[in-house]
Amino acid sequence: MRNSIALTVCFVLLSFVSSAQQRAQFTKYMFNSMVFNPAYAGSKDHMSFSLIHRSQWVGFGGAPTSQSFTFHTPLRNEKVGVGLRVLNDKIGPTQNTEAYAAYAYRLPIGEKGKLSIGVQGGVDRFDANWSELRLEEENDPAFVDVNAQWFPNFGAGIYFYNPKFYVGVGVPHLIEYDYRRPDGGNTEQNSLVGRQYRHYYAMAGTAIPINGDNLVFRPSVFIKNVGLDASLRDEVDQKNIGAPTSVDIDLSLFFYKTFWVGAAYRTSIEAFQNTSSDDSIDIWAAYYLNNGMRVGIAYDYTLSAIQTATSGSFELMVGYEMNFEKDMIVTPRYF
Repeated sequence: MRNSIALTVCFVLLSFVSSAQQRAQFTKYMFNSMVFNPAYAGSKDHMSFSLIHRSQWVGFGGAPTSQSFTFHTPLRNEKVGVGLRVLNDKIGPTQNTEAYAAYAYRLPIGEKGKLSIGVQGGVDRFDANWSELRLEEENDPAFVDVNAQWFPNFGAGIYFYNPKFYVGVGVPHLIEYDYRRPDGGNTEQNSLVGRQYRHYYAMAGTAIPINGDNLVFRPSVFIKNVGLDASLRDEVDQKNIGAPTSVDIDLSLFFYKTFWVGAAYRTSIEAFQNTSSDDSIDIWAAYYLNNGMRVGIAYDYTLSAIQTATSGSFELMVGYEMNFEKDMIVTPRYF
């Protein structure tokens, strides 16, 4: 096969067969946390919208592109938050699209803290348009298009927060599915295209005032894992399936409740092996307009060997924050 085909197939294998991080990743994860944890719904105590586009490894053929839309709000019953999220993720000839509704019940903890327990339900759609590839052998039976396979799923999460601290754990997809060719293939092995694995996400952060509300320092950490429960699977060949745990460490400054600037480091860690691999160094900025709109941009400088074939990764973000009770825009929340 030509180089471009080999690279694209490489993406597919990394994403589906070897069970690497299958789900879309975002540098500005703090602005679409509902993608990873349904318990985040309603946590801003006002209605919030966010739209993020990510182009990963720009210049690399078949590289991932992702879009997320999130909306969430508390209800009149302040203990209840609801939300909606839509995610689209395309890697080479494969595409995952998902839509989920979330419900969160929030319990007061202490003077200003809240413990939120969330669930979500929705559907995933998987497509594999192998016809986009340029093959040396046309009509290769190993490359049969897999179009519009739908998989219902549900997820859960827990999230504790107060004005200066937060911590949460989410599992957006509790059910694991196999992706199979529409004709079933000649054997069980041949029919299998890939598998959707359960992903675990953990996040924590704090806000430290340096000059009152005029300057706030906000460190945070975001951990992504797939294969945590692999040893519990019934299939022997699935017990060792997994991927290195991905860790994002982010440090940001918030100026005058208006301008946010941050830098992050992303790495992967092999549990119990004391090894890690550098992935990227990231910088980002966000600006809050007077009308409640939020705009932002992020850039990832790739540290891995793939840096010779890409100019990095980019994200663009727009959002909107609104408080309907007071009919006015509210001060941005730190989390």
